[in-house]
Amino acid sequence: MGGRMSVPAARQVTGVWFRADLRTRDHAPLIEAARSGAVRCVYCLDPRDEAPSRVLGLPRRGPFRGRFLLEALEDLQQQLRELGAALLIRRGRPEEVLPALAREEGWTALRYHELPGTEEQEVEQSVREAMPRGCAVHASWDRTLVDPRELPFPVEETPELFTRFRKLVEKGGEHPAPLGAPRAPLTCVSRTPTAAAPEPFPTAAELGCTGLVDDPRSVLRFQGGSRAAAQRLQHYAWDGDHLKGYKQTRNGMVGEAYSSKLSPWLALGCISAREVQAEVLRYERERVRNESTYWLTFELLWRDYFQLIALKHGRALFRPSGIQGVPRPWQRDAQAFEAWCDGRTGIPLVDANMRELRLSGFQSNRGRQIVASFLTKNLGIDWRWGAEWFEACLIDHDVASNWGNWNYAAGVGNDARGFRYFDIATQASKYDRRGRHARLWCPELAPVPDRLVHAPWNLTRAQQDELGLHLGRDWPRPLVDLDASVAANRERWEAPARRRTPG
Repeated sequence: MGGRMSVPAARQVTGVWFRADLRTRDHAPLIEAARSGAVRCVYCLDPRDEAPSRVLGLPRRGPFRGRFLLEALEDLQQQLRELGAALLIRRGRPEEVLPALAREEGWTALRYHELPGTEEQEVEQSVREAMPRGCAVHASWDRTLVDPRELPFPVEETPELFTRFRKLVEKGGEHPAPLGAPRAPLTCVSRTPTAAAPEPFPTAAELGCTGLVDDPRSVLRFQGGSRAAAQRLQHYAWDGDHLKGYKQTRNGMVGEAYSSKLSPWLALGCISAREVQAEVLRYERERVRNESTYWLTFELLWRDYFQLIALKHGRALFRPSGIQGVPRPWQRDAQAFEAWCDGRTGIPLVDANMRELRLSGFQSNRGRQIVASFLTKNLGIDWRWGAEWFEACLIDHDVASNWGNWNYAAGVGNDARGFRYFDIATQASKYDRRGRHARLWCPELAPVPDRLVHAPWNLTRAQQDELGLHLGRDWPRPLVDLDASVAANRERWEAPARRRTPG
C-alpha cells in the first residue's frame, strides 16, 4: 500500500491545502502536519481561476501556464507517493471543498501557505470562516526570501522606495535556511467513500493546453514541477557555471543562459526563494563570490519587495491610478492594443518581444520593461490592459510581481518619478544592436542590414525593392512616431498637474 497507514482515532488529522507551493521540500504546512499525525493533502481546482479577467475579459491562465500547472501537479503527486501519501485533487471552491472534507474525516487542523493577492486572501478568509468547529486553522508564509515577521518594520510600513527597503533588509544579516522534506513514510488518512473519493486527474483539455506546440525559438521548454526546478538551478549555476556572470548577461534576450529563468518555478512554488538563495550561498563557498552572485540575491529581494507591496496596498494595486492614486489620462484604443499584443506595431524591438511572449509564454526582463513602456508611454494605453495580457500569456505569472511591475512601469506605482520611459532606439542599440532577437522572432526582417533592422521605415523605395521587403505589405508601418508619441503623451500627463498648480 505504498507505506500508507490507517489513522488511530486518538491522533490528529491535518489537512494540507496546496496552492502556489507545489513541492514537498521547504514546505512548513506539510512538515508540521506530518509531525502531528495523519495527513490529507488537497489541491483545489477553483473555478474562479477560469473566470475572465475583470477589465478585458481575457483568460487568466493561458495554455503554457496551464501545461506547466498540470506537470507540476503530476510531479507533486509522484513526490507525495514516494513519501507514502497521496494528492487529492478537487474541483470546486476551497471554502466548500475543504470544510466538507474536514467534517467527513474529522480534521483537527488545516494548514496552508498564505498568498498576497486580494482575491487569494478573500478565499483564505472564506475558508477560515467555513471550517468546522474544532478544526484549528494555521497559515504559514513562503512567498519571500525574508520572513515578514523578521522585517525591521511592519508590512504596512514597507518603504515605497526599493533601495530603502533593500538597505534595511540587508542590515538584518543572513536569510533563513530552507526546511528539508518531511520524514517518510507519512501517516495518511484512510479513504472514505464520499467526500474523499478520488476524482479524475486534471486533463490537458481541462487546463486549456491541448495541442500546445512548442516554438523551437523559445528560450526553454519549461517543465513544471520541483524536480525540473532543481534541474534548472543545477544546470544554470553549476553545469553551465553561468551564475558567476549573471550581472553581465541578465539583460540579454536570446538563449537559455542569459538569466536563471527560475521565475516560473518560483511563481508556482515548485521551488522556494530560500532554496534558491541556499544554492547561491553554496556556489559562493565552492566556486566564486562576486557581484553577479550577489545580484541574483538582489533580484530575489526585488521579488520579495513586490510581494510585500501587494500585501501593503491591496486593491489599490489594480486601480487605473495604481498605488499612487494619481489619475492619468489613459487611452483605450482597442485596435492599437491588439497590434501590440500580436506584435504588429511596426517597431521591431517591440514586435519581436510581443511575438515571443505570445508564442512561447515567456519574455526577458528587459523585453518586459521595453514593451510596457511602449504601451503606456508611446501608445498611452491603460496599463491594466497590458497587465491582463501578461497574466493571460506568461508561464511565470505571479499576481504581486506582474501587477507590481506594471504599476512601476506605468508610473503609478513605487518610486514614481513623473513621466519616465524607455527610449526604444536606445534600448535597441544597447540590447539588440545587430538585430539577432528581432530577426529571430520577426523573420521578415532577415534581409534588412544591421544598421536599419530596428528602423526599417528608413529604407528607401529602391532598398525595399532590392530587399523584397515593402513597408505596409511585408512589414507594418509604425503605429506611432516614437519621439512624437512620447512628447504627446508627456503633454497629456503633465497638463492636469499644471492645471492643479496655483498661479
